[in-house]
Amino acid sequence: MVNLPWRTGGSDGGDSGGGKGGATAAEDHPDAIVVCEFQDGTLAVYADRVEIHRVDRSRFDDRTIPAAEITGVDFSKGLTIGYIQIEQVGVDVDSGGLLSDPVNGNTLHFSRADRDCATEAREEIISHARG
Repeated sequence: MVNLPWRTGGSDGGDSGGGKGGATAAEDHPDAIVVCEFQDGTLAVYADRVEIHRVDRSRFDDRTIPAAEITGVDFSKGLTIGYIQIEQVGVDVDSGGLLSDPVNGNTLHFSRADRDCATEAREEIISHARG
């Protein structure tokens, strides 16, 4: 079976949960305010932090960002693929290029189907951010 980038979970060759490079499912974050499963990982928003759990193919590690270090959120719904980038103290913001989205450890990409969850996550992150 072909492992397509937008497939997650299951026995079709997709990604499974757990550890570095194992995006986790929403049920793995029962205390989170918002949980979104995106193309390149799972975003879990808590009152005091944001957690990013990456899929196996990601070149970035899982990370936890304390709310006190969040200064903002860069967000674009995009035509086909959107992104959410968490701006953090001490982490350079990637602005992408003319035809490319930003890519750094604090950026996740999502499809049209995930826009509503991404919008909800953005609003929740901003409400708990220090900036």
